[in-house]
Amino acid sequence: MTINEIKSVAHFHQLCGLPAPLHPMVSIIHLEEIKFLEENISLEHYIDNLYTVPIKAANCRFKYGQTDFDYDGGALVATAPKQVFGSDNVVYVKTTGYKLIFHPDFLHGYSLAKNIHNYGFFSYSNNKGLFLSDKEEKIIINLFNLIEQECENNLDKFSQDVLIANIELLLVHIDRYYNRQFLTRKKISNDTVSKMEDVLNDYFNSNNQLPTVQFIADQLNLSPSYLSDLLKSLTGLTTQQHIHDKIIERAKELLTTTNLSVSEIAYQLGFELPTSFNKLFKKKTDLTPLEFKKHYN
Repeated sequence: MTINEIKSVAHFHQLCGLPAPLHPMVSIIHLEEIKFLEENISLEHYIDNLYTVPIKAANCRFKYGQTDFDYDGGALVATAPKQVFGSDNVVYVKTTGYKLIFHPDFLHGYSLAKNIHNYGFFSYSNNKGLFLSDKEEKIIINLFNLIEQECENNLDKFSQDVLIANIELLLVHIDRYYNRQFLTRKKISNDTVSKMEDVLNDYFNSNNQLPTVQFIADQLNLSPSYLSDLLKSLTGLTTQQHIHDKIIERAKELLTTTNLSVSEIAYQLGFELPTSFNKLFKKKTDLTPLEFKKHYN
């Protein structure tokens, strides 16, 4: 299998059959103008080294892996650099909308270069797109238009500041709307919390190793970032914090209902060292496991 790399904004334009970009590091692409979408040109496999933020309007369907997605309204899925795509897992049909692309080097020297990693939606799975209301879609498209207009201007000493400010504002809005989506789809979200509890209970009933965030996310068919952000919006706790709470809950049960030593309980819960267990327990309860055991026995 051949792996190609998209190394620049200009290379992406070339792949899409588009004219050279107006700005070397940032571009707003009109999806209906992309020729490989219309002509179904094979893309083989490639690594996209750019940040991408596409917003797909109505009449859009695409396939990622074994899953088809139909959007009756605007929807958005953001991706970070180093994502692998290919002609055998991405199919586009009659797509309209916009796609912001920018090279990570464009952010160098700006706080966004560091802060962009705090936007978890760049690593959400592709079936966790952001569905936008009409009002939200207008705001997002307006920001796309502002970025496009700035790309069309002659470069000056303010160009990069203006572009990065608008990109950062766009990311803040996306973060806000994802949080809204977690809350408005509360039944689905609460079902996820309930399923996670079941996964944790089953895991501790049949394993003596500590569960990882990746394992829990895989069991729920979610990306680790999406799961943690969803849980944080609903419960105030990340996935790792939920795991720790479940460990303490199980530890308290073993400390009060069995004659196992603290070391034996630590190993049974999956800790390689009892000192690691003691440290977590003390942090969560203000008591050592032995102090807790003595208090309740």
